[in-house]
Amino acid sequence: MNIKSTTILGVRVGSKIAMGGDGQVTLGDMQLKSKAIKVRQFNNDKVLAGFAGAAADAMSLFEKFELKLDESKGDLQRAVVDMAKDWRMDKILRELDALLAIMDKKNSFILSGTGDVIEPDNNIISIGSGSGYAISAAKAFLKTGKKNPFDIVKDSLLITADLCIYTNNKITVLGNKWRI
Repeated sequence: MNIKSTTILGVRVGSKIAMGGDGQVTLGDMQLKSKAIKVRQFNNDKVLAGFAGAAADAMSLFEKFELKLDESKGDLQRAVVDMAKDWRMDKILRELDALLAIMDKKNSFILSGTGDVIEPDNNIISIGSGSGYAISAAKAFLKTGKKNPFDIVKDSLLITADLCIYTNNKITVLGNKWRI
């Protein structure tokens, strides 16, 4: 059976950032968990990250990423590139099934186990089953002039939960010292 779960969305407005994720984990047509937390803060809350994929794999990747961030003294771009190299080259890490979305007040990156480091063109980053819906909602909110990234992420994920069967409304949003 194919495990599908998650929508992770990050938004940057100026130097303020927020990232959130839903809590649903499914196996086939069955919901296994509704309140999973798939986003974390690093580097004294300056870096936000979320995962899509196997939870145990993502936790291992988060630990590895935190080490890389510490080694790079908080330089996110360097930490992400080093992480991608290790992920691609390491025999064990290469087998892990997850995507990571990582952002700070200047940069956003999507990392995969194949060594991909993707830097989105704008201030919105999203991964997971509902990412297309979440990006669309966030873009619409930004066009209306909404400026609070925390509210944009929360409201966009709630819209996504209404549309994507693999996304629920039990969301966690982190950013600039806020959390719901």
